[in-house]
Amino acid sequence: MQTPDAPVETVPLHPEKAPAARPPASTRIPSIIVGLIVAVIAGLSIWYLVRPQPLLVQGEVDATRLDIAARVDGRVADIPVGRGENVAAGAVLVRIDNPETLAKHEQALAAKVVAEAQLANINAGTRAEVIAARKAALERAEASVILAQKTYDRISQLAEHGNAPQARLDQATDALHESQRATDQAKSAYEQAVNGYTREEREIAVANVQKAVADIAAVQSIIDQMVVYAPVASQVYKRNVEPGEYVSPGVPLITLVDLGDMWVHFDLREDLVETLKVGDRFGVRIPALGDRHITVEVRLIGTKGEYTSWRATRATGDFDLRTFSIRAYPVDKVPELRPGMSAYLDVRARARR
Repeated sequence: MQTPDAPVETVPLHPEKAPAARPPASTRIPSIIVGLIVAVIAGLSIWYLVRPQPLLVQGEVDATRLDIAARVDGRVADIPVGRGENVAAGAVLVRIDNPETLAKHEQALAAKVVAEAQLANINAGTRAEVIAARKAALERAEASVILAQKTYDRISQLAEHGNAPQARLDQATDALHESQRATDQAKSAYEQAVNGYTREEREIAVANVQKAVADIAAVQSIIDQMVVYAPVASQVYKRNVEPGEYVSPGVPLITLVDLGDMWVHFDLREDLVETLKVGDRFGVRIPALGDRHITVEVRLIGTKGEYTSWRATRATGDFDLRTFSIRAYPVDKVPELRPGMSAYLDVRARARR
């Protein structure tokens, strides 16, 4: 018989089925974090694999380039501009020296003076002294005719009566005819002096003056081209010659770049050009300006493909795709933009917009 104060020991019937002790909450947190990290990594990996890859096309900033050449030959006398200098339209770029051309100009001026003097002489007519001298010569010739006529008459009468030989009569006849011809010549010279120069002679003199003026203008045009000017406001890119060098016509002297006329040049395959048209705007990235994005507008699409770029378009065969030149101009002025900078266009990102 048990006493009420004695403890009673309880023995479990199935000790293997006893409830296990639960771990504390602090030991489950690292497992949760690791699981989340694994899930995030897996999700990012899947997104990276299935996301569309960007299709970057590299272009280049370009600008209008002007190779300035002279149309005359000679030695370079002066180049008042330096590399990298901004020049205004009409600024002097190069001065050329050519002594032979300057000498030809002086000759042309002298020829003009001579032609003008000849024309003035013709317009003034014959001098009064010349007219008086020719009139006196005509009167002498007429007097000689009168004397020859009287001599001929006397000898002719003597020859009829047999008092003069026939030879003397022939001499008198020849003298009369010679005096008459001399009178005709003197009369023509006198009339020429009185009438002055003919209309044709005046026209020839006028033409000589005009020819002299044209010769001066021709030489002056060459002299004017000995100074080379900037056609537009631009920046000096290269100086191809130095003072003292001999240059020939057509040789580039100065290379200018018009920074006011810049564009971005792309070479796109024809499968990328099909959705592009003149007037479209899109953004490009300029690495040289800290990846700055600028908006450009398409103003030119090449009329004909320039060259072929290879690309596999089918699994069963490869096909060549033509490449077209694209010009896109900045919508807003970008003063920091310079020719030669790279520009990147994301074609797929543009297509999604």
